[in-house]
Amino acid sequence: MSVIKLPETDYEFQTLRASGPGGQHVNKVETAVQLRFDIASSSLSTEQKEKLLRFNDQRITKDGVILIKAQRFRSQDKNKQDALDRLHLLISKATRVRKKRVATKPTRAAKERRLKDKKKSRDKKI
Repeated sequence: MSVIKLPETDYEFQTLRASGPGGQHVNKVETAVQLRFDIASSSLSTEQKEKLLRFNDQRITKDGVILIKAQRFRSQDKNKQDALDRLHLLISKATRVRKKRVATKPTRAAKERRLKDKKKSRDKKI
């Protein structure tokens, strides 16, 4: 899996208050991070953009913007890195080149076994 390098101009962060327990600082500190990545204006190749837009994921909006909310950690920096890691993972999943499936045929012995079993079943019914 190749790592895709994205310039900082391709995405933007917005900080917000994280939900859940947090103690005394819960209503003061904005540790949660929302990452916005506009697919159309990004520096990805046109093929990668098309694959991303076709990829079925709830984080991709109809307008072609990827929204990732990270609030796993108590630190804003760790949440930013977590959001970036998840963005890279999403892009690599969507742009992965899948191996072409090669159709196989059953062997002669397998065909014979199948026919023998069918005969056995037929004889049972008679």
